[in-house]
Amino acid sequence: MASADMPIWIELMISLLLIFGGAFALVGAIGLVRLRDLYMRLHAPTKASTLGVGGALLASMVFFGWQGERLVIHELLITLFVFMTAPISAHLVMKSALELEPLRRPRQPGRDHPSIPPYGVDTAINPPPPGPADPVAPR
Repeated sequence: MASADMPIWIELMISLLLIFGGAFALVGAIGLVRLRDLYMRLHAPTKASTLGVGGALLASMVFFGWQGERLVIHELLITLFVFMTAPISAHLVMKSALELEPLRRPRQPGRDHPSIPPYGVDTAINPPPPGPADPVAPR
């Protein structure tokens, strides 16, 4: 609810920031639902929703800063908190998922990636056995 003395360009900027923030939050929510893997699902809300919250907070800072009712320190602190906690929480969820992955499905060379050794095999101590001779190689 803007006052009558607020210029139209301020109202337009606030509206664009709110639309920008809402669009990014929507993309993050859709990505959380639609993506197939935990690692992909983790990427959508941490990136897009952080930008969505940032857009809404910037709109609030512009509105209340123009009104002169109060300082915009609250929004700055919320922005700092969100931008610090989102990557840290995503990192911790990723580390726990990587630790629990061998319990769900052991990594299989050739299926996941040919250079990944099976779980529990240390290639520095126990090198993989040599593969079968290449039948096409010249003798």
